[in-house]
Amino acid sequence: MGAVGRFPTRREVYVSRLQAEHLYKVFGRRSDEAVRRLEGGATRDELRADGATAAVIDASFTVDPGQIFVVMGLSGSGKSTLLRMLNGLLEPTAGRVLFDGRDLTALNRRELRSVRSRRISMVFPHFALFPHRSVSENAAYGLEVQGVDRAERAERAREALALAGLAGWEDSWPDELSGGMQQRVGLARALATDADLLLMDESFSALDPLIRRDMQDQLLELQKTLKKTIVFITHDLNEAMRLGDRIAVMRDGRIVQQGTAEDILVTPANDYVASFTQDVDRTRVLTAGAIMADPETAYGTRTDGGAELRSAGEVLAAAPAVVTADTPIAELFTPCSRSGVAVAVTCERGELIGVVPRARLLAVLGEPMKPERAPEPDGADGPGGPDGADGPDGSDGPDGPDGVADRAGTAASGAVAHA
Repeated sequence: MGAVGRFPTRREVYVSRLQAEHLYKVFGRRSDEAVRRLEGGATRDELRADGATAAVIDASFTVDPGQIFVVMGLSGSGKSTLLRMLNGLLEPTAGRVLFDGRDLTALNRRELRSVRSRRISMVFPHFALFPHRSVSENAAYGLEVQGVDRAERAERAREALALAGLAGWEDSWPDELSGGMQQRVGLARALATDADLLLMDESFSALDPLIRRDMQDQLLELQKTLKKTIVFITHDLNEAMRLGDRIAVMRDGRIVQQGTAEDILVTPANDYVASFTQDVDRTRVLTAGAIMADPETAYGTRTDGGAELRSAGEVLAAAPAVVTADTPIAELFTPCSRSGVAVAVTCERGELIGVVPRARLLAVLGEPMKPERAPEPDGADGPGGPDGADGPDGSDGPDGPDGVADRAGTAASGAVAHA
């Protein structure tokens, strides 16, 4: 990799696989000056009046190895622009991106292309398959860019297609596949390169609801085995809650809250996040571990037969159900309705780590904790306003003057963004 340095070996351990540090992306005139103005408190409206559009403002986060990190927000929030800075498709106006401890923003074009072809793959929302190539050839395209010989790339493409549920379709053509199957080819193409980081930009948004659910299931099932590091972009809150180990909520170019799905549901950072999450089925997202009380709270309670519970063993024996911490609370209602004794929550070793009393279960279904009043993000447009509206390829915000996201080349560049 020349003077810039090397990537760490796979045996070396870092706290995070991916780290974004104070990223800004400003399109238009005098972008560096615009960043300084934003840091000084200028609003997006003030910048826009001077011919500059702030698509991403001071975004920072980390993604651990094997984690699915979901960035969610409405159209125009800046999420797709943010994603494209993570692999260098868009150059940040300010800030940096660290991948396994190495600053990607310091790489030259040749080095960056090498990283994208071997270590970072991208899955786009609209399949971006080559119509004149077979399913197998589409899945192998990233390997072809890497210079892998024909026999090996055919075998690796076959394995990736099997993982994606497309065994037996290798010789078919893209127009012979359903939308969901075409998206699986795009996923297989990313998997075939064995990249350490997958960037998925609204990858399931073009699919029908049932097929979209199937693709979410497929991704979660694959993740159990492959344990890839994934940054997933979506505007669908339920999808974010279902897939994300951690979630960042964006509005008007800024990340307004980060945390687990439970954090965001139970303790929203501001009124915007609270209103965003108000229609979510909390029983399918919150888990027993998120709402459980200390085991001691069950001591002194009595069973339906009148016996007093005095120890962890007695609580376990009397509990109407024994569940693990990751059990959705939707599964707790039936046992709680049958007994006044709390449901027991255990660790992998079967030891009591918490209890869910009936009253606690019912209380958590009420209003989320009232957020402290926080300043609203600047910009009068609000979520989904005309500023930075989605482009034809589903990305947020306008393309920069460098023409990175050339619309005429969407299919070709989308087919292997890492090339």
